[in-house]
Order: sequence, then C-alpha cells, then structure tokens
Amino acid sequence: MSDALVLGRFLHFTVVLMLFGAWIFRPLLLSGEAVNLDRRLARVSVWLTAVALVSGVGWLLLITASMAGAWDAAFDPSTLGLVLSNTFFGQVWSAHLLFNGVLMALLLSPWRPNAPLRIGLASLLLATLAPVGHGAMLDGLSGQLLILNQIIHLTCVGIWLGGLMLLVMILRHPDGHSLSAVLRRFSGVGYALVAGLVITGLINVRVLTGAFWPTPLLSGFALILLIKVLLVAVMLGLALFNRLRIKDCEQRVGMLKTSVILEWLLGMGAVAAVSLLGTLPPMIAS
Repeated sequence: MSDALVLGRFLHFTVVLMLFGAWIFRPLLLSGEAVNLDRRLARVSVWLTAVALVSGVGWLLLITASMAGAWDAAFDPSTLGLVLSNTFFGQVWSAHLLFNGVLMALLLSPWRPNAPLRIGLASLLLATLAPVGHGAMLDGLSGQLLILNQIIHLTCVGIWLGGLMLLVMILRHPDGHSLSAVLRRFSGVGYALVAGLVITGLINVRVLTGAFWPTPLLSGFALILLIKVLLVAVMLGLALFNRLRIKDCEQRVGMLKTSVILEWLLGMGAVAAVSLLGTLPPMIAS
C-alpha cells in the first residue's frame, strides 16, 4: 500500500507541477504568437489535467484504505465520507479535487483560451498540495507559515519543471524561434527560481527536523533528502553548462535538446524523492 501511495503522489505532483509551470512560463519564454506551440501545449494540458484528476482520486482512495487498514474501505462510501469530512487531508483534498474538476471542464469548454482563468485554477490546484504531508505537521501561526513556505517552494519547482517541459517542446519544433533568446529568458527566470528553491528548502528542513541537516546522513529521511539535493545539484550543473554555451546553441540543437531532456528527467527524479519523503517521518532533533 505504501509503494502505491508513493507512486500515486509522484504521478500527481509531477503532472500538477508541470501543468502550472508550463502555463506560467509560456509568456515568459515567447512573448509573441506561437500557434503551433500553443496547439501542442493545449493538447498536452488536457492530458495532464486528466491524469491529475485520476491520480488525485487514486490518492484519496489509497489514503482512505491506509487509514482504515483495509483495501475494501477505499470503495466504501461511508468511510470515504468520514475521511473527506472529518480529516484535515480530506477537507483539503475535497477542494483540491474540485479545482481539478473545474479546470478539466474549462479545458474542454469554449473558454479554454482564457489564460488568467487557467492559471488561477492551476495555482489553486498547486496551493492545495502544500498542506498535504509534512506541511500539516504544525498548528497555529507556525503551521500556516510552513504551508506558505511550502507553497513558494512548490511554485518554484513547478515553474522550473514546467518550463523545462515547454523548452523541450520548443527544441523539438523550433518553428523559427530564436533559441538563444529563449534560453536567455529561461536562464534569467532560473536565477530567481534557484534562489527560491534553496531558501524555502532550507527553511523546510530546519522546521521539520530541528536541525540544518537531519542525521544520520545515510539512512531514512536524511538519505532520500540527500538524493534529492544531489539530483537538483546535477540539474543546476546542466543549466549552468547550457547557459555558458548560449552563443553557439543554434549549432548544437541536438546536444542542447538531450541536455534539457536529461535536466527535465532529473527534475522528475527529484519529485519522486519528494513523494517518498512525504511518507517518511522527519527526524526531529532533540
């Protein structure tokens, strides 16, 4: 059951983050019209939203089964009702699934080109991920600040991961776009994203563990956290390499595309580590 929950968390986090980030990054990377890119992004967005809805429902069923200690409880309406109404997770997840359903309906309606509405719903979808897991550990003002910090952290992750997905789409079909200009815009936003990730990540670790780094280093929560940090470090290395080679990017599109895809996959690996972290108890320092 725990393995299925980790997989469900990973799938749901990944699609929600990419959906949000791609829509945020679209006007930042390309300020003008890009009909072909927008058409491809619209198709991908429908699929991502559908997967988010299915995996979100699956997450609810797995949590219900875990709380009840039996698989069949996941499909018992009364047990599901108790989880949704009497638990903090259930109350947050009810709103989360509602936002997901409304977003799905929007993308299938004539109002789907409305970017502010799409981004607004995607933002609510991302924000309601923050209280799930360790974000709900603390009560009162401390808990609210931790959730706010988690929202900022997820925002930075989402914009980076979704931006990489959009960059891969552009590199596969450049359509006459200036790749050097696109990469400069991506790098310019990237500095702020990295700063936000590092600061909010350190705050999360300090609050959740009571230390600047949990110990023992090579076991449990600390080991998975270390793996996540190493994956992000390699991502930063690839991003820096591409930033230093912007001038000749038009001559090495194949290598650039491979590098960006690798960076994107590493980002999904980091999300997988986070999905596992969310099911592990942080080691609180005495």
